Amino acid sequence: MRPTSLLTFAAFAASLLAGSAGVAPAQPASEFPFELEMTLDAPPKPGSKRIPSIEIDDKGEARLELWCKGGSGQFSVAGNTVIFVPGTIDNRACPPDRAQADDALLAALSAATTWSRQGDTVTFTGGETLRFRLNTN
Repeated sequence: MRPTSLLTFAAFAASLLAGSAGVAPAQPASEFPFELEMTLDAPPKPGSKRIPSIEIDDKGEARLELWCKGGSGQFSVAGNTVIFVPGTIDNRACPPDRAQADDALLAALSAATTWSRQGDTVTFTGGETLRFRLNTN
């Protein structure tokens, strides 16, 4: 390659890199999945098809649909540290077993201190481990 061709090629490559600097992947696997719905990695309770899900916006505000109850909460995320504070939870006419499971899930989320992500799986760890799958469809 001639020196001018090499210089032209280098300038072209640099302009391509500069032009794509502002374009990033939708969300790398190392980032917290804000704006994505997650479903608990668990089977439905007997007599129901519901599985708890959470959607957390970019400000940490969460919408929760549990085994029976639903409501809101707030997530704070810094690095791999997470804090969840439940907000208003609707006490729907829930069977006692599902209401108890909802309360236990809220307590486990509140006890979580760290999170990790591996592919489409988000894990919250604290008193117990909760695994959620990202709804990517």
